[in-house]
Amino acid sequence: MTAGRWALRAASLGAALLVWQALTSLDVNLWLRFEQFPTVDEVASTFAGRAGAAAYWQDLGFSLRRIVAGFALAAVLGVAAGTAIARSRTAADLLGPLLEVARPVPAIALVPVAILLFPSNEQGIVFITFAAAFFPVMVSTRHAVGALSPVWEEAVLTMGGGRARILLSVVLPGALPGIFGGLSVGIGVSWICVISAEMISGEYGVGYRTWQDYTVVDYPGVFVGMVTIGALGWLTSTAVERAGRRLTRWLPRTAVSLSPATASRTPRPARVPLRGADSPPRAADAGKAAVGRDFHPARRLSAPGAERRDGDRAGRGSAPQGATTGGTQK
Repeated sequence: MTAGRWALRAASLGAALLVWQALTSLDVNLWLRFEQFPTVDEVASTFAGRAGAAAYWQDLGFSLRRIVAGFALAAVLGVAAGTAIARSRTAADLLGPLLEVARPVPAIALVPVAILLFPSNEQGIVFITFAAAFFPVMVSTRHAVGALSPVWEEAVLTMGGGRARILLSVVLPGALPGIFGGLSVGIGVSWICVISAEMISGEYGVGYRTWQDYTVVDYPGVFVGMVTIGALGWLTSTAVERAGRRLTRWLPRTAVSLSPATASRTPRPARVPLRGADSPPRAADAGKAAVGRDFHPARRLSAPGAERRDGDRAGRGSAPQGATTGGTQK
């Protein structure tokens, strides 16, 4: 990414902060009420105070650990289930109806089930995070595997490859762009659900701390939690997208993704000068003209000895003429 794009993104965030500061410092109260909102200075001072305390980093570690555990399980099982449903009719008949019935249920609605099912709140929150990310990954994998061309599989079978070779060399690499699309969606949904689960039944975590600040009417602390959640979600989503781009480097990149600096360094095709009527012909053109004069479509290539036979015919045809002429002369 170029420096200009970084500057543009920084300017966008700076403009949003300036608007926030202006609305809250002036206590704007038109249709939206900003008099209860904390200013940017209050949120920044609260964040500086909490960043120096161990409790803030402890909550951060709990949330990250739950996200990593639940998202890793969802990635592995989601890819496996999506691939099995797309490639096996038996798996589609056995797993498809169950997953389609469970998919519309919001993951946050599974909090009572997690409380009854798991012996600790920590395991229940990981389960909710897993359920939130599993379905986007599974659906994206199923569609990506189902859209693969059978020509690739036939090529591997022709060269003697088996099912394992097809799965590792054709199916998974070909479906990687769709799989990472589901992973990008899943990581964002995971953060939404893990924060909600921490607010409901958690003991530690960013969501738990944000809800506690709300109950004691500490609005700057609430905004510190919101900013922390947004920053963590952005970092994890960026990590997933970067991993996807690294693993799919073999894909062709569109010209839109080229930066202006890269586009300026791209070599341009050489221009072919137009020749006028007075310009001398080139050597290639002269050669083509010579070939055109020597070759005529009506002429045929003669077989070996054809010229000799033609000469004999000409000799036999001219002999009577010469004899007649000689007899006449006599």
